[in-house]
Amino acid sequence: MSKKYEKAAVEIISAIGGAENVDAARHCQTRLRFVLRDQGKVDQKKLEENPAVLKVIPTEGMYQIVIGTDVADCYEEIVKLLPQDKRGDKKEEEVKTRKSPVTAVIDFISGTFQPVILALSGAGMLKALMALLVVFHAIDTDSQTYYIINFFADAVFYFLPILLAFCQAQKMKCNPVLAAAVAGIMMHPSWAALVAAGEPVSFFGIIPFTLVSYVSTVIPIIFVIFVQSYVEKFFNRVIPKAINLVFVPMLTFLVMGTLALSVLGPIGNIIGQYLAVFFTFLSENASWAPAFLIGAFLPPMVMFGLHNGVAPLGVMQMSQLGYDSIFGPGCVCSNIAQGTAALVVTFRTKDAKTRQLATSSGITALMGITEPVLYGVNLPKKYPLIAAMVGGGCGGLYAGLTHTHRFATGSSGLPAVLLYIGGDSMQFFINIIIALVITAIVTAVVTFALSLKFEATEREEEIPADIDLPKNTVLAPAEGRLIVMEQIPDETFASGVLGKGVGIWPVQGTITAPFSGTVTQVADTGHALGLTGDDGMELLIHVGIDTVDMNGKGFTPQVKEGDRIRPGQTVLKFDREAIAAANHSDVVVVMLTNADDYPDIVCAPTGTVHADTQIIKAGLVTGGII
Repeated sequence: MSKKYEKAAVEIISAIGGAENVDAARHCQTRLRFVLRDQGKVDQKKLEENPAVLKVIPTEGMYQIVIGTDVADCYEEIVKLLPQDKRGDKKEEEVKTRKSPVTAVIDFISGTFQPVILALSGAGMLKALMALLVVFHAIDTDSQTYYIINFFADAVFYFLPILLAFCQAQKMKCNPVLAAAVAGIMMHPSWAALVAAGEPVSFFGIIPFTLVSYVSTVIPIIFVIFVQSYVEKFFNRVIPKAINLVFVPMLTFLVMGTLALSVLGPIGNIIGQYLAVFFTFLSENASWAPAFLIGAFLPPMVMFGLHNGVAPLGVMQMSQLGYDSIFGPGCVCSNIAQGTAALVVTFRTKDAKTRQLATSSGITALMGITEPVLYGVNLPKKYPLIAAMVGGGCGGLYAGLTHTHRFATGSSGLPAVLLYIGGDSMQFFINIIIALVITAIVTAVVTFALSLKFEATEREEEIPADIDLPKNTVLAPAEGRLIVMEQIPDETFASGVLGKGVGIWPVQGTITAPFSGTVTQVADTGHALGLTGDDGMELLIHVGIDTVDMNGKGFTPQVKEGDRIRPGQTVLKFDREAIAAANHSDVVVVMLTNADDYPDIVCAPTGTVHADTQIIKAGLVTGGII
């Protein structure tokens, strides 16, 4: 399944300075993440030109390359090019990179909470299913079925401290199993019984334990594992290796169990209570603010990675109050806005490749994954991003003003509306539907209005004004490396039986008009064009060798027979990866088919050519070209 990324992986590794410049490599949902020895060795332009790359994001300590939802397939090929010890996070702790405090905090929070999101999402959707079954009277709240499904879903939230402990320990490079065990101490039924009894508890008669239940909590376990990472490393350093295996776990449990129940856990509980007060204040006095701000500004937050520091607030609020009104409502409005904006672009753009990308990534955004549409469509074109922020802000504002909140965490796309079913009412479900309708309508209207200006401008740029070219001159229709006719890897073209011309090894999949004239032929399979210049030159542009066998797959003509063309106008787009996957050469053949009509023809020598490079001159020549 990853084979289509073989070539892209080789080019990516080369562009980031080779395997020797990589200290660690991993991936998330949509991005490759590299820890590099020297970011100065990266050829960013080469990366951005790679068809598989949507966006390149250099950040402190981490070089991010956005691939999209197929990132796992690309990563599978990437790791084949790297030594075993450079795969995953193993080397990241050894890389001495200076991070700002804000970056370090966000990185810590993201590394702790992100792995848990999958389980929270599954539990959330199970809660939503249960709520639907109740609403449609399929089960009763007093039934055993309801009871069983409920504890299926509640298990993740009940044992959340253990899950967070495991993930945080992995982030802080201490033993995740020991961390989970310490969290288990804090949630043990015997401790719960002592808390329920309400009588004072002391350890060795001198260390008082504060009676606090840590079920479903977040802050206490973060404090505990943060300290444990240092305690455990200290024990590993001072205890001889011969007895390390026995005494490190024993002392870790003894020390951390004591600190957790006497000092760290209670401090975390107090902070959690203040957070609950803060969340309650927001819900009662400024409910509009979080949903509006997230709805409007989530895209730039994603671009800078700030969303990783904000999203866990929703998890914390849910652990404290049983619902999330801080992140969820604004996030789903923002994602729907981005998807809507892209789908409007689908109908407004004249660029076939952009239309295809906008359609696929727009649908993906509606399902909750926005990086492909953000970096592939909305950010490059700018106006859809502006429209999405306006629409997301309007939808978020409504959700905030109506105190809309979700009862479980999960994806932030259309399926997420089910998470707003809960309690004794469908009101929150209705409110989020209205918020999303507002989001979609406002976004669509603003995107369409802005497209009247921006798409018109882009079309004007796409078809440039006539260029005053010397008579009987052909410009390069593709950028790349020019080769003489005899080097074209096809006997028919190389022999000159079809005329005189050159070949170009392209660096990108775009063919532009080489002169002013008319389109006289477009191959049914889209791989070849016949053009006639105003001076009478008849030109064949043929993309690839034997690419007729592809039956049009990977070729998108931008013109039709009879169309007028101007130099530099895009006339054909092709997918180099598709051609390579079909085991064909992607050389662009440029042949002057009526060469016999001209007394003298000069072709440019080999070398690099650009869109304004003259490659063929016909007629009486006194000087030469290039």
